[in-house]
Amino acid sequence: MCPSGNLLGPPEIRDAPPPEVRDAPSPAPTDPAAKTISDPFLDLMDSSFNAASGPQKGFTENLSATYLSSGNPCLDFFFQIVPDTPSTTVTDLLTAAWKQDPLTALKLVCHLRGVRGTGKSDKEGFYAAALWLHDQHPKTLALNVGCFAEFGYMKDLPEILYRLVCGADARQIAKDEYQKSKIDKCRRRNSRSHSRKAKKRNGDDEKEKKIGTREERIAAELAKVKIEVENASKQRHEKKAQLAIRALERYSRDPAYRFLHDRVADFFAELLASDLEQLKNGNIKKIGLAAKWCPSLDSSFDRATLLCENIARRMFPKESNPEYAEIEERHYAYRVRDQLRREVLVPLRKVLELPEVFMSSRQWDALPYKRVASVAMKNYKDAFKKHDKDRFSEYLENVKKGKAKIAAGALLPHEILTAASTDEDDVAELQWERMVQDLLKLGKLSNCIAVCDVSGSMAGTPMEVCVALGMLISELSEDPWKGRVITFSADPELHVISGKTLREKSEFMRTMDWGMNTDFQKVFDQILQVAVQGNLPAEKMIKRVFVFSDMEFDQASANTWETDYEVICRKFQASGYGEAVPEIVFWNLRDSRSVPVASGQKGVALVSGFSKNLMKLFLEGGGIVNPVTIMELAISGKEYMKLVVFD
Repeated sequence: MCPSGNLLGPPEIRDAPPPEVRDAPSPAPTDPAAKTISDPFLDLMDSSFNAASGPQKGFTENLSATYLSSGNPCLDFFFQIVPDTPSTTVTDLLTAAWKQDPLTALKLVCHLRGVRGTGKSDKEGFYAAALWLHDQHPKTLALNVGCFAEFGYMKDLPEILYRLVCGADARQIAKDEYQKSKIDKCRRRNSRSHSRKAKKRNGDDEKEKKIGTREERIAAELAKVKIEVENASKQRHEKKAQLAIRALERYSRDPAYRFLHDRVADFFAELLASDLEQLKNGNIKKIGLAAKWCPSLDSSFDRATLLCENIARRMFPKESNPEYAEIEERHYAYRVRDQLRREVLVPLRKVLELPEVFMSSRQWDALPYKRVASVAMKNYKDAFKKHDKDRFSEYLENVKKGKAKIAAGALLPHEILTAASTDEDDVAELQWERMVQDLLKLGKLSNCIAVCDVSGSMAGTPMEVCVALGMLISELSEDPWKGRVITFSADPELHVISGKTLREKSEFMRTMDWGMNTDFQKVFDQILQVAVQGNLPAEKMIKRVFVFSDMEFDQASANTWETDYEVICRKFQASGYGEAVPEIVFWNLRDSRSVPVASGQKGVALVSGFSKNLMKLFLEGGGIVNPVTIMELAISGKEYMKLVVFD
């Protein structure tokens, strides 16, 4: 679809001079003399004399020897990035990974965002990487927008545009300002309350003398309110104009941004046109979610990026209606935006049966709960109980009986577990059960156990994730390992998780002993001790251990540079179990530079993040080759094959 003219923005800025449109700069000519002369023997000398002996070693926060890198930049990106990793670290790791293998790095960026498949569901990490791509490889970002939307959701595309215009930290700034306003409001309310109480204590609680008649006071108050409303309206218009001017300047003066903006507009316009055709032909089930995620007119996305105007121009070019050829450009821009809303978004959103449509129109008794997505169910369940308690309760009962389904795919395990500890309903319970059943359809874990780091350095969200993923492993395991988990801090403990409901199990996990140490070695010392004392055959040794931790282990060896994994292998070898060392999945949960093994270590996997999706890699029953093969398996799906590096 072809656009009709340049963007104009809202009426508030029509009198402003148009921004200067700049073309992309021409590439600088290369100097032939600058080319390096290659010599075969010298190249071999360089590779031999300058070859690194292996990844650099250092120490964990608790002075245990560790690698500071796996020796593979792409694997470092895969293992070291978690949801709390600073954006600067994300871009540093991505820069190194791209230098090693651009296509693999691009796939890993999309893997960060992946909600489905084996992805990590790490939005913030993905957005940081996407902004880096726009800065360093703008064509690769712009020409893969359709692929990017498949990994997360279509809303990611306007979000990237929004952050490019408003700043990479715009969302965090807005969140901080909102929290500050709530605190200030609470302080003002408390201050007024204290003031009234102080007056009462001092006997100065008589009402202030009223000035003027009742009618005069009402008139004065109405005039005051009118002024406040006018000022607020003026501020809104000024803010809208400022946003539009900034959006227009970026679109007009930044060719790379304009190219991305146009590709995103093309993406939405093509999908919306296709969905309209399906609606026209009565193929309701074939209608996608473009209308759901396309920004609404005058939404924050639209005001900051003017994306709706660009989409509307593509869907309704001037030649599509004879009337458009005879009206001014500003009237045309207004008309097609309104046409986008009336003729495209409204009818498509209606047939999609989005919960927000029913909620905004207060049609609670018609809301189809089976169409509510997992995150929406988590966010709106209190509203459902308040406005439609009987129907919502009936729906939950039908889910329990297997007569209806509840979505859980986009939620992270610790989010469900946290909700279960406070909920008075069964939503979290049912969503957890759905998540477990979906994973069990792919297979079970045989002869495996989860080891959860409950030391002080894991406090906060990493601890919650650790407990949730440990519980999930226990529920995916076959007997006799089902329902069991090992915790370690100063001393490891083997727990049989008690409780019938998710809430009871969650409370049990939270009452376990926590400590400040991270003595990882004791876990394998006890496993080895049990095997030796019981004269256990090597083939009966536990097959795989999932280690959920921040990798900041305690010092394990008198040999300063012997890593934890090397110590484990040495001890097993000395006890006659050298061929039976369990496969270890090191699952990183906190921003940390510690890497337990090098990239080529056999029988070990290095994974990270808060999502349960990576567990799918281990449900097939095959053995772990090495960390790199697991990484490659994680990005081997069909969706990754569509990605292309363009610059």
